[in-house]
Amino acid sequence: MSSEKTPREDGADGAPPEQLALIRESVREGKAKAPKAKPRTWRGAPVAERLPVARVLVDKGVLHLDRYFDYAVPAELDADARPGVRVRVRFGAGRNRVRGGRREGGGLVDGFIVERLAESDYSGPLAALAQVVSPEPVLGPELLTLCRAVADRYAGSLADVLQLAVPPRNATAERDPSPDPLPPPPAPAPGTWSRYEQGPAFLRSLAAGGSPRAVWNALPGPAWSEETARAVAATLASGRGALVVVPDGRAAARVDAALTALLGEGRHVLLTADAGPEKRYRQWLAVRRGSVRAVVGTRAAMFAPVRDLGLVALWDDGDGSHSEPHAPQPHAREVLELRAALHRCGFLLGAWSTTVEAAQLVESGWARPLVADRSLVRAAAPLVRTVGDQDLARDEAARAARLPTLAWQTAREGLRHGPVLVQVPRRGYVPRLACANCRTPARCRHCAGPLEGQDETRLACGWCGRPEAEWHCPECGAFRLRASVVGARRTAEELGRAFPSVPVRTSGREQVLDTVPGTPALVVSTPGAEPVAEGGYAAALLLDGWAMLGRQDLRSGEEALRRWIAAAALVRGQEAGGTVVVIAEPTLRPVQALVRWDPVGHALRELSERAELGFPPVSRMASVSGPPEAVAEFVAAAELPGEAEVLGPVPLPVTPAGRAVRRGAPPPGEIWERVLVRVPPGRGSALAAALKSAQATRMARGGAAPVRLRIDPPDIG
Repeated sequence: MSSEKTPREDGADGAPPEQLALIRESVREGKAKAPKAKPRTWRGAPVAERLPVARVLVDKGVLHLDRYFDYAVPAELDADARPGVRVRVRFGAGRNRVRGGRREGGGLVDGFIVERLAESDYSGPLAALAQVVSPEPVLGPELLTLCRAVADRYAGSLADVLQLAVPPRNATAERDPSPDPLPPPPAPAPGTWSRYEQGPAFLRSLAAGGSPRAVWNALPGPAWSEETARAVAATLASGRGALVVVPDGRAAARVDAALTALLGEGRHVLLTADAGPEKRYRQWLAVRRGSVRAVVGTRAAMFAPVRDLGLVALWDDGDGSHSEPHAPQPHAREVLELRAALHRCGFLLGAWSTTVEAAQLVESGWARPLVADRSLVRAAAPLVRTVGDQDLARDEAARAARLPTLAWQTAREGLRHGPVLVQVPRRGYVPRLACANCRTPARCRHCAGPLEGQDETRLACGWCGRPEAEWHCPECGAFRLRASVVGARRTAEELGRAFPSVPVRTSGREQVLDTVPGTPALVVSTPGAEPVAEGGYAAALLLDGWAMLGRQDLRSGEEALRRWIAAAALVRGQEAGGTVVVIAEPTLRPVQALVRWDPVGHALRELSERAELGFPPVSRMASVSGPPEAVAEFVAAAELPGEAEVLGPVPLPVTPAGRAVRRGAPPPGEIWERVLVRVPPGRGSALAAALKSAQATRMARGGAAPVRLRIDPPDIG
């Protein structure tokens, strides 16, 4: 038997179990009594000795709380609680819930410190900052001023604008240091800017530290991205920053490639949703920290915190992607105009076409035109030919098939030299059908939605999706259908049969092509999804022009011309044999502007007519929509400017049950009305302030039916 003692079951060192229990309990009590921070309330904790009050913007996003709130700064958070950092605070505590000199209660919400103060103008006890989320200051004074100006212009809350301006935090990206900034590059050569009368002078002004403002009517072709890159390079040469906003990722990639080819890597960042949250936030931080002075991005980049901003540029301001769908729904063009005015920097608004808003900037003298000589325009633009109603009536081929003779001949000739673009206004197979006998639109028997052809054999409702196998016309009893609108997929099938030896490519919502080879092919695309062809398209067919011109909207003509020019600008110039055929009535103003390649003249005429009628952009307008009683009550309670004119109300289309609700449309089954409020120039700020005050009062009362506001609505009918 071993002489070693066996361990006792009553505990180590011979201590009895009762004594061990007492030891453990005393250790627990010692740990519990150790002083530590209480991040929920900081009850009894000392406050910062210097500037003990933090003014905080609380992220509530409601109009009646669109102001700053004061909080006490605990001493332990003094170093990190700097202006611009993210914090968490208790919000909603009652006035009587005070313990240890601190207001308590309420829920934890996010916010930003706006400034530090020596004392608060609030007489009662303050709640303490609960937590500094990150010591990284992300909200600088310039960005705060811009967001406040945008909120006031669009009758929205500052918190909503900041959600658009400051991306969500990523801790990994914050920990990584940003690279050191590069020295300014040399001023670039004018390059293709020499094609414009004032182009070289515009670049020289930017390189010398000037702030020119221009509306740029770009020549057809792909050179616009390189020209934009040269404007950015000229701004960087002056030691300042530049911001370029484009409508989509494809355009951003072209400007990105042009800047990389001109300046190399590391001088700019690309801010698009495709980058992912971590990479995007890392790039955004590099811009805010001053490591990078140039930004190219889509709509959200309009708030990018570029240091020493010297130029803001926007490409194709008529594209609907520039209008933010989230509250308060600002437009990138208006935001960049505000930035140009606040920072006194250069402004460049470019496009192949010209919007009425761009024409107004030139007419008012706020910006100067940047255009090429007419001889250069005629050489760069393709030959445009039209097919009107009279031509279709005399054309046997047009009655039997979809393509008129002129369009078929143009496509056949173009395919000998390269790809041919075919623009179709609608996606899908056959988006709209009608009775072949009496032309009555085909409707679903369940929800009265439009019937659509899914392919050659299947019919289904475009609203509820139910298939329809035994349709007959309720008016005449006929069983045959005809296509009133033909989609891109059906067009591709028809062209494939007409040109059996030629490949057919499609570009649309399901799959958008970026580029196509310069070999012969038919490229069928919906508007806005046209890919760029290597060397340019040999020809283009713009089908069903009536579908775009027939929209019941103030901008239908302007939008149709913009879509046509965007497609025709991808075609080779007239000297290289490029031809465009548009199937639309040639006497209409947008068609004539396309034939002459004169978008500026079309925009000026539109502006003149809208000035006579008092329509935007000459006037400022707001829409108020909601249930009829709520809209009437809201308009009656709002203290509108004396010059305000109320138009309406008019009923809005009822959203059928089961159909996806479009943004801004009424909920399914509800009856809504809309009122338009119009004021003359110079009174837009007063209108926005009055509507914002009325909406804040309504939201503070609670329980009222919803009323939706939108300043400068893009669609007014």
